[in-house]
Amino acid sequence: MFSLHGYGPSIFEGTVLTLEVSLASLFIAMLLGICGALAKLSGAKPLRLVAQVYTTIIRGIPDLVLMLLIFFCGQVLINQLGPLVGYDDYIDINPFIAGVSIIGFIFGAYMTETFRGVILAVPRGQIEAAYAYGMRRSQMFRRILMPQMIRHAIPGFGNNWLVLVKTTALVSIIGLDDMVRKASLAAGATRLPFTFYLVVAFNYLIITSISVYLLRWLETRYSAGVIQV
Repeated sequence: MFSLHGYGPSIFEGTVLTLEVSLASLFIAMLLGICGALAKLSGAKPLRLVAQVYTTIIRGIPDLVLMLLIFFCGQVLINQLGPLVGYDDYIDINPFIAGVSIIGFIFGAYMTETFRGVILAVPRGQIEAAYAYGMRRSQMFRRILMPQMIRHAIPGFGNNWLVLVKTTALVSIIGLDDMVRKASLAAGATRLPFTFYLVVAFNYLIITSISVYLLRWLETRYSAGVIQV
């Protein structure tokens, strides 16, 4: 009979934490993505250069390497800078804050390209026509730009979200008790790795399946009245 040997509540807590990390990271990634997209489309060359360097470096280095590099090197750097400002105690970075910040920073680069493409996908003539009809900027954004941006963004946004959820498994290597780390501890104690990692895989599958369903619903809703070619 299938049994988690009393580790069920622990795995559930880890699953909840995984969702919290995913949603918090998504919020940061969206903010960075919007800022990055606007910077890339900006008329200011320094902003375009910074955004280009950001997306090129982040998308060119594996997520695991970035996680280790930013977390451990960042912690060393912070503790070296501490004494310079009069703080001599050791600074231990909170794994949750670190994990959310790093994943958000990584996927901000991918969201940058997604939002840049979305903005460019809206025909310029429609925006000009809205102004010609006397719409204010806020009205144009709400009635013309935003609905089409959402429709164009859903496929790329959804793909980034699904990959982000799976990437949260990396936070276990920096000591955060997500469901992967909980499963690892349970597997070590019971010597049943297949059982616990299978549960983790199933939990990720449930999360991504629900996400796919919601994304399809959103895509259908925002594509109403649009002729599919």
